[in-house]
Amino acid sequence: MIVDWLTQTPVLLVAAIVIIAPGAAALYLVGMRGLALLATAPLFSTLATAVIALVLGLVGVPWSPLSWGIAMLLVIVVAALLGRAIGGRIEGRDGGAPRWLIPSALAIGILIGLWRLAAYITDPAGISQTNDAVFHMNAVRFILETADASSLHVNAVIGGSSFYPAAWHALTSLVVAITGTSIPIAANMVTLVIGALIWPLGIAWLTRVVTASGTIAAYAAVLSGALQTFPLLMFQWGVLFPNALSTAMIPAAIAVVISLPAWTGERTRWRVIARACLLILMVAGALALSQPAALLPWAAIVLVWGTAKVLREKPIASRAGRWALVGASWALLAVIWVALARGTSGSHWPPFRGKLEVFLDVLFNGQLRIPFAIGVSILMLAGIVFAWRNGRTRWFVFAWVGISALYVLVAAIGAPLVRVNILGAWYADPYRIAALAPIVVIPLAAIGVNGIVVSLARLRGRSIDVRRSSVPSGGVGMIALTVFMIVLVLVRPVAMPAFLEGTYDRESRYLSDDDTYLSPDERELLESLDDLVEPGARVISNPSTGAGFGYMLSGVDVYPRTWSSPRTDEWQVLANGLRDAGTDSAVCDALHAYSDPEYVLDFGPGESAPGRYKMPGMTDFDGQPGFEEVAAVGDVSLWRITACAR
Repeated sequence: MIVDWLTQTPVLLVAAIVIIAPGAAALYLVGMRGLALLATAPLFSTLATAVIALVLGLVGVPWSPLSWGIAMLLVIVVAALLGRAIGGRIEGRDGGAPRWLIPSALAIGILIGLWRLAAYITDPAGISQTNDAVFHMNAVRFILETADASSLHVNAVIGGSSFYPAAWHALTSLVVAITGTSIPIAANMVTLVIGALIWPLGIAWLTRVVTASGTIAAYAAVLSGALQTFPLLMFQWGVLFPNALSTAMIPAAIAVVISLPAWTGERTRWRVIARACLLILMVAGALALSQPAALLPWAAIVLVWGTAKVLREKPIASRAGRWALVGASWALLAVIWVALARGTSGSHWPPFRGKLEVFLDVLFNGQLRIPFAIGVSILMLAGIVFAWRNGRTRWFVFAWVGISALYVLVAAIGAPLVRVNILGAWYADPYRIAALAPIVVIPLAAIGVNGIVVSLARLRGRSIDVRRSSVPSGGVGMIALTVFMIVLVLVRPVAMPAFLEGTYDRESRYLSDDDTYLSPDERELLESLDDLVEPGARVISNPSTGAGFGYMLSGVDVYPRTWSSPRTDEWQVLANGLRDAGTDSAVCDALHAYSDPEYVLDFGPGESAPGRYKMPGMTDFDGQPGFEEVAAVGDVSLWRITACAR
């Protein structure tokens, strides 16, 4: 397995360069340095890529690495001009830690993140055996074939015309186009970049901004992959590629805003305001074009910080004025929150946890019935105590309370008012909401580690500044955490919980066998479709089988291109009686509604799991009049429909 992953290193490097390098170049010219630069670079690259895709789509310029590269150079030039006009600089401050500490900690956190994700995915060419993977990977194929990555057009892959946040799809398509690799490999390399690069960098920078301590930031970097709820869970459930990208960027997005007062240099009022507005727009745009739901926890945590800052620091207005400002800000967020929540398709999941159980879940990081993360939770609880005692970091405890409250609501409260108006942005999906917890848990756990190290040192008679831990203490703490993480990754189960059934996956959802959604035989047949059918031919199938991946794997028009089937009377005729096309004229009429497909895939009747459907009319064509077998691999086959020839 290790050799298989190592051979994909060039693809991984291309994915990292596409997602990091443009933003790093632009933000360096704007005035960012060090950890702040690296952590924020993915936000700029993501926003710029998504906006470039929108513009190219509107003006009719084909999407390609060349058009993206030229447009990105123009964006970087614009950033350089803005940086020169506005001035200012934010340093990569070490917060009192030795210079080697944070880079070493990031290296450890990145390696552990790579290890954990690669071990779960198993095969670099593996495909997540989940419903959402069908749409996301087919959308990448659609971008490559139509040369259009616009968020206004990508939904056309399934016949839609609405906005869909396609930043992940645009980035992944670039990796495929630049390297020539397959879509599954590109998706998995982007997954590694999201979970093992963007996330550790962002969580480390957020922690340093919150605590002003490089040592605590180093602890957070090492601990970045300690919780299953993120990043791993987003690649187990769904699979939720856009959610994973947006959630991974939230820590850096928060840090961008709360670090605004730390910028030095030009202090002309208009320049300070212009810089703040541009950086906030960059952050909001990156999150919105990745997955808009991420805007809500980002804005809420920023407002918690802003509220504490306004009420704590020297008054810039009367007491009543400050409270009015705070109240108006939260009211505006509430309006935006409800509007975004009600703008989705609503609540799809019921509550599943008792009132006492849900609080234990939060305290011990056992969301969704994941086994309690006792070690990390003890560190987190200690961090809550230490953060509360420090006026500078007390606000972050309230941020933890807010994120925890979201999980309490989704797990235990069934009121439609709550599930639609508060949780609707995530479809009341507890997996997506549980994934937010590490944003606040990991920094608190890092604060807890530092507090424990400092307290132990004081017991030994040594005085250590909480914000300027000594080299030995920082190094010893990092070594202890590294050992803790290695043991955690080796012995802690990562089976995905099925929260409604109260069960767990027995194995990775990326593994493929005869009983999985996409079996090896099915994949082999789908990958050969372009050699078996004429160019432009349409192949119909039951999408509740692995056939839904047909378009992505072959480029052939395998319909439907998503995991769900059309909700029409014509489709019901096909689902129940396609195999009777030779004797029932209604079947041919139904086929005509779907552009008279010439072929059908027989991957069995399907299944009756969530999001899956049984279609008895789309199987057992052998011996039926009006069908000719074209190819077969094992028990799966491709058939030509001759009954309805026109």
